[in-house]
Amino acid sequence: MIKNDLYLKALRGETVSRPPVWMMRQAGRYLPEFIAIREKYDFFTRCRTPELASEITVQPIRRYGMDAAILFSDILVVPQAMNIPFEMKAGLGPYLPNPIRSQKDVDQTIVPDINEELGYVMDAIKMTKEMLNDEVPLIGFAGSPWTVFCYCIQGQGSKTFDKAKEFCFTQPIAAHQLLQKITDTTIAYLKEKVKAGVNAVQIFDSWGGMLSPVDYQEFSWNYIQQIIDALHAEAPVIAFGKGCWFALEEMAKSKASALGVDWTVSPKTARALTHNSITLQGNLDPSRLLSPPAEIKKLVTNMINEFGKDKYIVNLGHGILPNIPLDNAKAFIDAVKEYEA
Repeated sequence: MIKNDLYLKALRGETVSRPPVWMMRQAGRYLPEFIAIREKYDFFTRCRTPELASEITVQPIRRYGMDAAILFSDILVVPQAMNIPFEMKAGLGPYLPNPIRSQKDVDQTIVPDINEELGYVMDAIKMTKEMLNDEVPLIGFAGSPWTVFCYCIQGQGSKTFDKAKEFCFTQPIAAHQLLQKITDTTIAYLKEKVKAGVNAVQIFDSWGGMLSPVDYQEFSWNYIQQIIDALHAEAPVIAFGKGCWFALEEMAKSKASALGVDWTVSPKTARALTHNSITLQGNLDPSRLLSPPAEIKKLVTNMINEFGKDKYIVNLGHGILPNIPLDNAKAFIDAVKEYEA
């Protein structure tokens, strides 16, 4: 039994004494103990070495005592397993030397044997579960098929993902084939993660907001929906679409346990769009953690009051930034722990 199960209770919509709190990207770049590991090992070595991934996962729990841990990994391990050889370049981020641009390129991608290609992730989950010793739940994650697709076509990060969109609109058959392959791989991957011990899974649709509402349904939500349908009976699923407030009403009709929201939508609007029918997670602007700690505490208290303490998980509206002072991250977590309705 998980000793602190606030997060799981919130996912079930149960009444809680206070909402649970964790931060996207909490296992990572703002922590000095993470930076010490980063100086010794390159990015994908950290992802592929269970001892390192598990240590990085538990670092923020040791320091701040969040109500959930999220496994240190990356969304690009999925395309790597699909025969799409991503690298991580210093100063650039994800990089694919030969991006997918044709039907032939799509045909050369595979739906892999998950344990053969991504067994190191399952080993990291088992090791992390031992280290956590049932203190808090462990979250597993994957990128949404659309977000992974964006990197595969563009070849690197982008402000517009224009090449990814062009591929969808000029080669829709090939685009949907690739999106389906990514979806099938992601479903198999997340199912193995649940078997290995994660208590919930989150789908990160970081680039969903790049699409119009109509295109979002076709090229993103349609595939996220498949993942939720395949996973919801095995573990709670959280869907987070950055910039996708326009789809909240549709998303709330799914079998997801919670929806993540970013800072571009108010708590009141998010609750109205979802008819208060589902747990919401979010949504402080990550840059707001640059405010003084006293200000952060006020912002967090107001945010909880606006969302309501039940059916709510406190989080940022996207990942924590690398330049956030440690005391400010602490103020964010402490404000939730000290909250009284």
